[in-house]
Amino acid sequence: MSADARYLVAVTRGLSPDALAGAAGLRGSTLRILALGELQAVVCDVDLDEFGEEPLRRNLEDLSWVEEMARAHHAAVNAVAAIGTTVPMRFATIYESDERVAEQLASLRGDLVVALDRVEGCAEWSVKVYAVEHPPAGTSEQSPQSGSAYLMGKREALRRRREREDSDAAVLSRLHQTLTTDAVASRMLRPQDPRLTQQHDPMRMNAAYLVSEAATESFLESAHHSLPDHQDLRVEVGGPWPPYSFASLEQT
Repeated sequence: MSADARYLVAVTRGLSPDALAGAAGLRGSTLRILALGELQAVVCDVDLDEFGEEPLRRNLEDLSWVEEMARAHHAAVNAVAAIGTTVPMRFATIYESDERVAEQLASLRGDLVVALDRVEGCAEWSVKVYAVEHPPAGTSEQSPQSGSAYLMGKREALRRRREREDSDAAVLSRLHQTLTTDAVASRMLRPQDPRLTQQHDPMRMNAAYLVSEAATESFLESAHHSLPDHQDLRVEVGGPWPPYSFASLEQT
């Protein structure tokens, strides 16, 4: 492989120089640590024939390539997060040399230190809530309806749906408030497209929580058991993840 560029995976601190020895990077490369004062950049070598400006632009339009590389990126970030406080970098952050990595991190040093301090000792957990939809009873045996009856039925169905959405919103607001008591920080995210989640039921809540190790047990207890009386809402908890939602420099 022609190692012509540096793929910046994450920024960390306090690791021994050989802490990631043998850990996989992208395209058969291995991760290595660049010491930059108190900060450490985790990089791997990539080929400019694939990750140079023009090839990368073309590759980012290839969904299969993006999926493959995103998985490799995530695995590399996880390798760092498993042993140290981690600020994950955005997918496909490329520099031409170790020196350019060092220059960029020097310019962002203050923000990076703040981001590392924010996520120290914490992990990210996702909480997604879906509205379980049940088909109307007796739909297969309904009698033909007049036009006016049909419109009235549609209006009634719309009214019931709005009432349920309002009720769900109130319940989920209380759930979110409960979960934030055990979280260092939280973010409400846009509900994901069903084509991405491969879930038939609509997503009513998509949230991320930054939770300390000490508060994890209490947080998970609340996440799994705070909606026992709401059979029409299904909770899906994911994690622990590297703090993607809370380590971005835009939040500093």
